[in-house]
Amino acid sequence: MTRHLLTQRKPAERRLRGATHRLKAIVIPFPLRQVKAGPDAPGTDQPVRESTAVLRQIRAAWRLTLVLLHILWGCLIVATTFPRRSLASQRRAKRNWSRQILGHLGVRLKVQGKVPAGGVLIVANHISWLDIYAINAVRPCAFVCKEEVRRWPVLGWLTARSETLFIQRGNRRAAHRTAEALSDALRARAAIVVFPEGTTTDGSHMLPFRPALLQSAVDAEVPVVPVALRYRDARHAISPAAAYDGDITIWQCLRAIALADRLVAEVTVLPAIDARHERAHLAAHAKHEIAAALGIAHQVHETHAAPDER
Repeated sequence: MTRHLLTQRKPAERRLRGATHRLKAIVIPFPLRQVKAGPDAPGTDQPVRESTAVLRQIRAAWRLTLVLLHILWGCLIVATTFPRRSLASQRRAKRNWSRQILGHLGVRLKVQGKVPAGGVLIVANHISWLDIYAINAVRPCAFVCKEEVRRWPVLGWLTARSETLFIQRGNRRAAHRTAEALSDALRARAAIVVFPEGTTTDGSHMLPFRPALLQSAVDAEVPVVPVALRYRDARHAISPAAAYDGDITIWQCLRAIALADRLVAEVTVLPAIDARHERAHLAAHAKHEIAAALGIAHQVHETHAAPDER
C-alpha cells in the first residue's frame, strides 16, 4: 500500500517541478547567473542594461503622453473658461498647472526661500524652457520672453495667453514700450520674471547680465529678487537633460527630460535687493548672489554687447 502511494506521488511531483520551471522562465527571462558581475564574466550584465533601457523608454513614453494630454487640456481651458476668471483665479490655475506638468515629466521641485508678496522683479539665470514652469510652481508670475517663444507650437500659444510680455531684440522702440508695460505691471503688484542673460546655458556657467530690463524695478520702486535655478538628476550634479542649449530642438529637450532619472528642479529664492540703485549695479549684484548660490565663478566687471542693452 505504501509503495503504491509513493509511486502515485512521483508523477505529481514531476509535474509540479515542471510547472515551477516554466513559471521561472516567464518571470525571469534570462538565467540569474548571467546577471552576476565579476572580473571573470565581463559583459554579463548586458540583459539587465537592456531591460532597464526598455523600461526607461516605456516610462518616457508614458510621461510624454501625460504631458501631451495636459497641454491639450490647458489649451481647452485657456480657450474657454480661463479668460472669464478673476486674475487671482487665473494665477492659482497657472501655479497648479505648472506643478502638474512638472509632475507628469517626473520632475521633483525643491524650493528654498520665499518670494515676497506684492510687486517684485525676479531675476534668474536661464537654463531651460522648464524654468518658466519651475518658477510659476512657486509663485505665478508674468514673464518677459523673446519674440521667438510666441512661435513655438502650442506652448507659444499658451505662453502668450498667460501674462507674458514679448520683447523684440534690437528694436529700441519696442524695448521702450516693454519697459513701460513692465513698470505699470510692477506698480500693480505683479511678480515679473526676467532672464538678463538673454539666452540659455547648460547650467555650468553664467553669461553677462544685461541691465536694461532692470530699469523697470527702479522706475516702479519695487525690490529685485534674485532666483538661482539648477537641475540635477540621479547621475549628474548639473543635469544635461533640462538644458535647452545649443542646437537641440524643444522636442529633443522634452524627450531628454522625460528619459531622465529622478530629475530635480532646484529653485533658490535669495534675499531681495533694494532697487534704489542704478540698474547696472542691480544686475551685477543679482548675478553675484545667484552665482554664489550655485557655486559658479563669474567676472565682477562685465562688458555688454550693445549700448541699447545696457
